Amino acid sequence: MTEELGKIERPAADKFGKGRKLFFVPLVFSPPDPEGDFMEKIRKYWDEVETHVANLETKLGTVNKIFHELVPVGGEQADKVIQELNSASYQIVRSRLDKGAEVQPIEDFELLTEFMDWSRCLAVGLQNQKVLDRVYESYSEVRLKRNEDMTKRLDESLKEEDIGILLMREGHQIQFPSDIDVFYVAPPALDEIKRWFRTQDEEFEAQMDKDSKASEE
Repeated sequence: MTEELGKIERPAADKFGKGRKLFFVPLVFSPPDPEGDFMEKIRKYWDEVETHVANLETKLGTVNKIFHELVPVGGEQADKVIQELNSASYQIVRSRLDKGAEVQPIEDFELLTEFMDWSRCLAVGLQNQKVLDRVYESYSEVRLKRNEDMTKRLDESLKEEDIGILLMREGHQIQFPSDIDVFYVAPPALDEIKRWFRTQDEEFEAQMDKDSKASEE
């Protein structure tokens, strides 16, 4: 099924037979200095992800291919990279590696680093509109190339009857190949994390508004 992530349906797993399958797990990162009970929400989320994926494996078969965003290498190299990148998602990966699964590189190093560099440029907060337009154009071009490359790598790596797991942030805009059945892993804790981030954004905007009014007085 080729659908945008937000539109992926959650069909009953037992209705699927042969064919390529992919478990999509939203990749969640912790902020530098999380406040309150956020880390507990993170731990809860990944625990629920493990349970959800294990249930899918029971019904559909064991994962044998692993794909992880921001990881342009495979094999033993990927093990260390993922562990340093996100220790929480690494636990999901490690448990599959122990059962014989292999990490397949879904990123091209040059496209990934170019995408990250243009992203950093946009995050700086450019003031000149002409410069901003050029940077955004370059960012959009490499984002499209990166998405197309990841789709190609996924299509080539996931063979007939393979079951893969993809750990990637939401909003990726990748169109999955039409003959791959995609299962979106979204446990309840994911909504809690999203609400936490929304609350943080609202509090930040409120504080900015308060500071702005104070400076005008």
